[in-house]
Amino acid sequence: MIDLDLEKVLLSKRASVKEFPFGEDVAVYKVMNKMFALVVFKEGFLNINLKCLPDDALGYRDIYECVIAGYHMNKKHWNTIILNGEMKDEILIDMIDESYDLVVSKLTKKDKALIVDPLS
Repeated sequence: MIDLDLEKVLLSKRASVKEFPFGEDVAVYKVMNKMFALVVFKEGFLNINLKCLPDDALGYRDIYECVIAGYHMNKKHWNTIILNGEMKDEILIDMIDESYDLVVSKLTKKDKALIVDPLS
């Protein structure tokens, strides 16, 4: 997946925004001010940090060499995926969807309502 497609997927999520709180080389994607993805170019590859359920996080690490414990993140809930071509795009998109959904599930009712109907 090329970075332009990755950004398109990340920004297609409802109420998703991109920020650079850690410098211009680290893109953070948020929903209602809560991070669901972090993208950085490292050692020749794009890397993306995504939130996961703890069992899923371990499962992905067992299946894919390109998935490691979340770099600078809570390793129980976050994975880093090295975008080296090993993982199919469909799996990565599923992981992005899961990360976004996990973050949204923890939002307040008010914030969830704003995502569904921004005019609320």
